[in-house]
Amino acid sequence: MPRNRVATVLLVTTMAALGTPVLASASAAPPLDWKLCKDVAKGWLPADDQRTECAMVTVPVDYAHPDGRKIDIAISRQKATDPAKRKGVVLLNPGGPGQAGIHEPRWLTDSQAAGIGVDHDLIGFDPRGVDYSADVACPPRPGDDAEPPSSLPDKEKARFVFERDAKVNRRCVAADPEFVRNLTTDNVARDMDRIREALGEEKIGFYGVSWGTALGTAYRTLFDGRVDRMLLDSVMSPTFDMGAMDDAMIAAGEVTAHEFAAWIARYDGVYHFGVTQPAVLEALLKLRDELTAHPRTVNGVKVDGETVKGYFAGPRREGANSAKALAALRDGGTPAAAPAKGSRAGFGWDVTPQGQNTFQQTAVLCNASEGPRDFETIWKRRTERIRAYPAVASPGFWDGRCAGWDLPVQPWKFTKGTSPLQLAGHVYEPVTPIGWALAMRERIGGALLTIEDDHHGSLSSLPCASKAVEFFSTGKTSDDSCAGKPIPSPGVAG
Repeated sequence: MPRNRVATVLLVTTMAALGTPVLASASAAPPLDWKLCKDVAKGWLPADDQRTECAMVTVPVDYAHPDGRKIDIAISRQKATDPAKRKGVVLLNPGGPGQAGIHEPRWLTDSQAAGIGVDHDLIGFDPRGVDYSADVACPPRPGDDAEPPSSLPDKEKARFVFERDAKVNRRCVAADPEFVRNLTTDNVARDMDRIREALGEEKIGFYGVSWGTALGTAYRTLFDGRVDRMLLDSVMSPTFDMGAMDDAMIAAGEVTAHEFAAWIARYDGVYHFGVTQPAVLEALLKLRDELTAHPRTVNGVKVDGETVKGYFAGPRREGANSAKALAALRDGGTPAAAPAKGSRAGFGWDVTPQGQNTFQQTAVLCNASEGPRDFETIWKRRTERIRAYPAVASPGFWDGRCAGWDLPVQPWKFTKGTSPLQLAGHVYEPVTPIGWALAMRERIGGALLTIEDDHHGSLSSLPCASKAVEFFSTGKTSDDSCAGKPIPSPGVAG
């Protein structure tokens, strides 16, 4: 998930007050004080000790009041490995929101897309509210993660969690209302433009994944003339509603569960769940329901219905391991490994990095979400979701995150641009379903590369990452499709 310095102070002030993007010339920013990250950043990765440089960029908290309170944004840089071919810079964002991005240059240079760094400086940054960048001070308190009494009915358990989270959200907003109100996708995009100024660049490239696609789209909407080339992988929906996000993700997960059952049926000689997709699905749901009603502990490991769901609605690339684990659960054993499951002290380089900030994620999403905030509406939507998608049978995860969020909604307002744009969508992915990429292309334009996998943000790990390298080097876009990693056969299961 995007301002030429104007001649007079009056015009700048007026434009800022109206929320109009104000562009400063690349030469106006003071030079950055670059130092090796290992020398300034606490907890820097020891394997990354000689190449990556770090600096701080100062930005306004509130862009409507650019001369007001300031904060620092931590950035990193790996210079182009072939300076003679250098074309500019590419800013990187891994998604989230709430996800640290300062290590992205290193991750990209270790990927199939490393060629982007041959002719571009790679720029990482921690968005406002995350790790080395400025944050709101709201340390956790006892009870913030309290679980509801097991004796409560399901609805009252959900109400307990909703009211618990509302209390935490209100406390953290009250700790610094100005900062929290300005934790928005648009303001992170405006911070990116201050980074551009500080780097002395007229234009920037951008490579964003997941929520990073919304950030990139926001930057392009605000600053289309400042975009060199932009690539967005695992694309968000152009409109944002937390409940609708749950609906789309769980619908995609339901498809995954049915496809997984069909895959297991092809290997009945290995897993013995049945020879047809309906028979396998029935067996999996029976196992889920049995363990929901009667959880058990085997060798110190608790297994229940959620354990089963975590396996059979998991990623295709884990299918062989998941089927083996489900067979072990059915036979009374213990799976080799559990399925994947989906505050800090101080600021600046002395912070102990966590890699993410859950409250920043909540703030950025809730400041934009146009969905309902009251418990009764959310509960009704959850029960309808469970009925509509009985295999996954999940109430969702996102739509309760805005409990107690009383700040005004600042919805995304993305528009088309003319700068070069490459989208990448994943045909089977449940995290950012392919329909979102299609809707985003309809809203903002661009070419769409479709990837035949369900792996979130996988482009940089695939051979067709060469298309990303070519795009940043030449501007050539692609509407082709490319293969993802193959689904392992039972013999590959760990």
